[in-house]
Amino acid sequence: MNALLPVIVAVVGLLVLIGLALFLYTWRTTRKIEAALPPTGRFIDVPGAQLHVVERGTGPAILLVHGLSGQLGNFDYGMIEPLARDFRVVAIDRPAAGYSTRAPGTPADLPAQADTLAALIDKLGLDKPLVVGHSLGGAIALTLASRHPERVGGLALIAPLTHPPEHISPVFEAMTIPSAWKRKLLAWTLLIPMSIRNREQVMDIVFGPDRAPDDFPMRGGGLLAMRPSHFLGASEDLIGAASSLPAVVPHYGTLRMPVHVLYGREDRILDYKLNGEAFAAKVPGARLTLVSGGHMLPVTAIDTSVDFVRNAALQLHEPVSA
Repeated sequence: MNALLPVIVAVVGLLVLIGLALFLYTWRTTRKIEAALPPTGRFIDVPGAQLHVVERGTGPAILLVHGLSGQLGNFDYGMIEPLARDFRVVAIDRPAAGYSTRAPGTPADLPAQADTLAALIDKLGLDKPLVVGHSLGGAIALTLASRHPERVGGLALIAPLTHPPEHISPVFEAMTIPSAWKRKLLAWTLLIPMSIRNREQVMDIVFGPDRAPDDFPMRGGGLLAMRPSHFLGASEDLIGAASSLPAVVPHYGTLRMPVHVLYGREDRILDYKLNGEAFAAKVPGARLTLVSGGHMLPVTAIDTSVDFVRNAALQLHEPVSA
């Protein structure tokens, strides 16, 4: 045993050095990402969070809510500018995503995130906005509509999560590690090297069969997802959604505001039959539009997504005939 002690010490020392090197690499890369992609909006305090918000245009309000591991750049890639010609467009980084923060101890489940949106609607004086939710943002928008129906004019959901999935996409498996300290260790050591190594495979699943734009990492803010804080926030979101979504599903039949759904038939993240067709069948008057495409329609099908949101907003504000 004594003979092995120097070897053990050497191995432990080597592992510590490797860990320290990975931590420093992560810290430096994170600083470079944040310098290249600084906040573009203002910060608004609401209970449990400080939200990074971009607001453009005037007119009837549209609130844009991004999905898991996303941020408002997913919408700013191409949707905000054309919508802002006719509407007051408000896009947010959800708590612990992008440049928003979540206060310590604040839950990340769907009701908590819905309550955060309700507080933001009140603070900004949005008059029953059309709430646009992409992916996990769709589940949050639905929870908002069921908990605070008086604050929501209508829903326009793009590739929304509406039912508990049978399987978690391999893209998000690392976020489901049960131990919080192991997720934090991963985030500060191996996350960025793994993200770089697996980028093509991940983009093929997230965007496929559509091609991920070459400028998405910068123009769409994709690089922000590599930061440890963003990964850890998304992990809390995923775990929180898994525990709280089943309780939201029974309320779909009680929704009385206009609900529009846009889904790509080739979506590789969520099943359009379960989250689109089966969902629409449960909601009175829901309108489902199916198109050819994958999960990231706000980036890969900008014109289609803009027209979908614009039409939902215009129908919401059509004058009632006598």
